[in-house]
Amino acid sequence: MIGSGPLALSSEHQEALDLMEHGGDHLFVTGRAGTGKSTLLQLFAKTTSKKHVVLAPTGIAALNVGGQTIHSFFGFPPKLLMREDIQRRKNYRMFLNIEVIIIDEISMVRADMMDNIDWFLRVNRGTNVPFGGVRMILFGDLFQLPPVVGNKMEAQYLVERYDSPYFFSALVWRNEAHFEMIELQEVYRQDERHFINILDSIRTNEVDEYVIMDLNERHSESIEENEFIITLSSRNAIVNEINIRHLSELFDEEYTYLASVSGNFPPSSYPAELALKLKKGTQVMFVKNDPEKRFVNGTLGIVKALSHEEIIVEIVGDDGMESEIKVPKLVWEIQKYRHEENQIKSEVVGSFEQYPLKMAWAITIHKSQGKTFDNVIIDVGTGSFEYGQTYVALSRCRSLEGIQLKRKIRPRDIFVDEKIVDFYQQKKRG
Repeated sequence: MIGSGPLALSSEHQEALDLMEHGGDHLFVTGRAGTGKSTLLQLFAKTTSKKHVVLAPTGIAALNVGGQTIHSFFGFPPKLLMREDIQRRKNYRMFLNIEVIIIDEISMVRADMMDNIDWFLRVNRGTNVPFGGVRMILFGDLFQLPPVVGNKMEAQYLVERYDSPYFFSALVWRNEAHFEMIELQEVYRQDERHFINILDSIRTNEVDEYVIMDLNERHSESIEENEFIITLSSRNAIVNEINIRHLSELFDEEYTYLASVSGNFPPSSYPAELALKLKKGTQVMFVKNDPEKRFVNGTLGIVKALSHEEIIVEIVGDDGMESEIKVPKLVWEIQKYRHEENQIKSEVVGSFEQYPLKMAWAITIHKSQGKTFDNVIIDVGTGSFEYGQTYVALSRCRSLEGIQLKRKIRPRDIFVDEKIVDFYQQKKRG
């Protein structure tokens, strides 16, 4: 499991690292769920000799990679931007020192944002070349989380100006710049070839009746809601109902643990509960990697004992052995890049301290992104409602046998934007 211990660097990871460090082209690093994209990003950011910044489209994604949000870094307001809105910043000298910009979760970054970044860097670096001469290294899987289009006006703007809302449709790529695609192949999350083949066919919308039949063998009228099984749902209402119901069935005393927040840490970026409510017997999920390597972001556990000062959680390790952990409070920090003595340095502008737990009999498919589970119940309610959601839900599990379907998968639950399929095929043909 990626994150559960040291990851032996595969030959394809090593080749990608070499290309990122020594190559000159812009890069898009992609791959199926579970191929180690996040691990590779963090390794490159730690080891590169290049002056770089790490950015992400959302606050939570930025926290996960120890970076800054795109909007915060460039000073973009949360609205549709025109070229004339982008001016030289007072601290433009910082942007003169950047050699590489790394962006995670690039699938969520829209084409117009890509063009805004390009123009901003030209203006602030004083040179009319793509991205002002900065090398872009982009990470993500377009078959998973799509970009957010906020309202009808934004949708209309994108339709009139771009071939698609995805980052690869930005005008800078069409007219002036070029990027290479590295597609990671080795899957660490799953090792069953049959299951990997099913996931691949769903990811690229090459599903036939046999794939649907194989999946629906995991459907049962009687769902087992045992310990260490988590429900993934496309709908917040379903998740909230499951968690509230299970918590209400526990009769022990309820404890509330308040987070400590300091500096500039907006509520939209809170990585854990501001007021964490737990009872003995609560199923929880860890939401941060343990510095001591006892748990990772996504590890499930059961609260075995608690007091106002202490929480004891039982987990099951990769070896199947149960162990109890006295859960420490952990700190998340919001970073902001600054320029100092011709160096790009990061400083902490806000912190959030809390027990790294959340109630987790159920979570949304969206929140399950990047996590790995042994046993899941998938409940898409009346149907998945976003591109790639069925793929994300299924690919969270290590094995096909670990999946229970609340209802059967229908062909219409699996839908992929053909523009993404075409893009990948074109890049593979080169």
